[in-house]
Amino acid sequence: MASNFAARANQALMQSSPKWRLVVWLLLMLSASLWTLQLWQNGARVQSDILAMLPHLQQDKLTERALNQVEATLADQVYIALVAKDETTAIAAAKLLMQKLEADLVARGKQGALTDIRSADMQLGEALGQFYFPHRFKLLTEPQAKALANQDIGSLIEAATAQLYNAFSYANSNLLAQDPLLLFPANLLTLAPSSKVRASQGILLANQGDNVAAVVMAKGRESAFNPNAQLAQMTALTQGLDAVKQSYPDITVLKAGALFHALAATQTAKSEISILGLASLLGVIALVWLAFRSVMPLLLAIVTISSGLLLAVTFTLSVFGELHLLTLVFGTSLIGIAIDYSFHFYCERLSDSERSAKATVAYIFPTVTLAFITSALAYVGIGLAPFPGMQQVAIFCAAGLLGAYLTLILAYPLLAGSRLPAGSRPLALAGTYLANLTKLSNKLTTPLGMGIFALVILIWCLGGVTKLTVDDDIRHLQQSPASVTEPENQLRQLLSGGTDNQFLLVRAPSEEALLQQLERVSPMLDTAITNQELGNYVSLNRYLPSHQKQDTAYHLQGKIYQTQIDTVLTSLGLDENLKPELQAAYLAAKTDYITPAAFFTLGAGKQLAPLWLAPNEANSPAGNGQLNDDGASAEHGADQGADYGADYGAIVLLGGIQQIDALKARFAHDGSVQLIDKVADISAVMGHYRLLTLKLLALALGIALLLFSLNFGFKKAAVVVAVPALAALLTLATLGLTGSPLSLFHALALILVFGIGIDYSLFFASAQNHGKAVMMAVFMSACSTLLAFGLLAFSQTQAIHYFGLTLSLGIGFTFLLSPLILTTTLALTTNQLLTTKKS
Repeated sequence: MASNFAARANQALMQSSPKWRLVVWLLLMLSASLWTLQLWQNGARVQSDILAMLPHLQQDKLTERALNQVEATLADQVYIALVAKDETTAIAAAKLLMQKLEADLVARGKQGALTDIRSADMQLGEALGQFYFPHRFKLLTEPQAKALANQDIGSLIEAATAQLYNAFSYANSNLLAQDPLLLFPANLLTLAPSSKVRASQGILLANQGDNVAAVVMAKGRESAFNPNAQLAQMTALTQGLDAVKQSYPDITVLKAGALFHALAATQTAKSEISILGLASLLGVIALVWLAFRSVMPLLLAIVTISSGLLLAVTFTLSVFGELHLLTLVFGTSLIGIAIDYSFHFYCERLSDSERSAKATVAYIFPTVTLAFITSALAYVGIGLAPFPGMQQVAIFCAAGLLGAYLTLILAYPLLAGSRLPAGSRPLALAGTYLANLTKLSNKLTTPLGMGIFALVILIWCLGGVTKLTVDDDIRHLQQSPASVTEPENQLRQLLSGGTDNQFLLVRAPSEEALLQQLERVSPMLDTAITNQELGNYVSLNRYLPSHQKQDTAYHLQGKIYQTQIDTVLTSLGLDENLKPELQAAYLAAKTDYITPAAFFTLGAGKQLAPLWLAPNEANSPAGNGQLNDDGASAEHGADQGADYGADYGAIVLLGGIQQIDALKARFAHDGSVQLIDKVADISAVMGHYRLLTLKLLALALGIALLLFSLNFGFKKAAVVVAVPALAALLTLATLGLTGSPLSLFHALALILVFGIGIDYSLFFASAQNHGKAVMMAVFMSACSTLLAFGLLAFSQTQAIHYFGLTLSLGIGFTFLLSPLILTTTLALTTNQLLTTKKS
């Protein structure tokens, strides 16, 4: 059936005019060019966000919202620490930097790259005091609550008396008249998180050994992964830091934030695109020239590659609306694959110079078509991975192959009409190689030879595969250089460990239940800090006591204002006329509670608003992303009008995590508390898809066997499929022997080894009397592919390195094994003839 279809299609091609084919091809390329131009004008862009490569996790709505909010919290924030020998210099340098950044913001207006430039909030304590003081009867510290529960009013009176006679006391007559035991100031102090940082003159300070670091923070107006935004933000920062360096040359600068990781990734990707792509292109050009010694094959090779890249970009932008930089890095390998069709065409022309270009295209059409379909299916297999970036790679490369295939079918019959210069040396070399390989194959087909060959392969495969380890850690997707990570780690230490990507999601059916859950979780986190499992955490529990806790504090304070007020006033020497006012104020506060809705209207509350997840967006507090003095930032990032279910949720940010497994164990059996570790979750997804990809590879081999059986018969089809299968197995074994861990990127590369290896096998299986031409074409194809993927193995991005290394090994093994198909199929044919004669 497949052969009949190919024959009918081939007949239709032979009847069509080369001129009309070329017209169709030109119209197609022109349409693709115009459509791509239109897409760019309508907002299509190059994407450099590494996060865009990550798989989409299937989460419930509340968890998904929490992940979005934390990602928005940590994204686009820039942290600069100016380290000086003394506090005065550090403060002056920080003020100068803030002044320069604010001047740039004012000058550029809405075009300003960095906004929300800040350091310490000196008005924070005053604002919190004004908010909480009316609720002072609902607040007690743990020592205060314990004293009142034990009827130990005397200790509280002693503490208040000590404050009255302290020269640095915050006590004054107005405060004493409303809070005679001075309970409120101690409660206000508990709102300030324990931290290594302090504030002076509006600047956040931290000690670094004998030096002092002043910390300045800002937020990027646009995503740090937008190349244009990166340039604008770095320009503003560089200008500000240059001014600081001129005034204070001894200042040391520490930087942290997604901006610097994204910038490093962008620079690496651009560098690799230019270097690897250029090297691959030059290698292909050299191959074509050395083989054919003619300008026309060289020009058509460039046309083939260009048309493939054009359709690749067109299809990718049409489907995704953007083109990822890593797609372009992977896409440089397209050069080495798309050119294969040109190689096969010209090698056939070289072997039969009397045949016309149109007849040559018709001759190789069935095999090239089958090769294109299998390679495209291999890329479709890559597209099944949950990575948007890898799906882009699949679309990009499959469309690129389509462009090269159409160029061969439609443009070559007319454009490649000129004869090649006489030169049979490449074919002679290919013939010599095949002859030597045939001798080796004949030796291997003997019982002894087959036994030795099978034993060597078995030992190699068993020895390597048994040593294979797995590594699904997504952090290997992109590893920033030490020049980025080391300063960031130092700055995180200054900010008490900063905030990690892992966080707790606490959920409950009601607002009050959620606040009580947070109160239950906090002591467990305090214990984790004591056990050095955790550095710090940011929880709303510190600012929003539950109604239950407020009622408890209110009833305990009733012992002061309802039964002991006379003793308190007398002991402290206060006017007894204060008693009625104090008791009235106490009674009036009974139904007045601290509520999330009221707290989130404050400036400090808006900073923490994204940590509170109400059931519906309409009930959720809005706020702008800010960074508190503990190094934690927050930004409201929920989608407008979304329905997030009936549960309330609260995010507890974690910082300085030392023992993630111990933390997970603390909450493993608590259904209301979930430790969200996106890195681990995505890594688990990668492991799942690694196994799925290997299963897909096995399925693809089975489908290819059935498909080829229709065209070649079962025995020959089995030989054709056995070559890429054995190449994949040998590649895995070699990875095991070299200590390279197996990841999803290795598995995806093996899919391509299958797709490309099948091409080689098909050409040899269809070679008939043109073995030398096929050998030369496969040699050139393998060289170009090894150039492309071999260069990827030198990438600084580990995922690309794994991809390139696996493909290089796989294609190398396929090249060595595929010519054996020719000798094996000849042996099968001979046996069939002998069997026929005997019968």
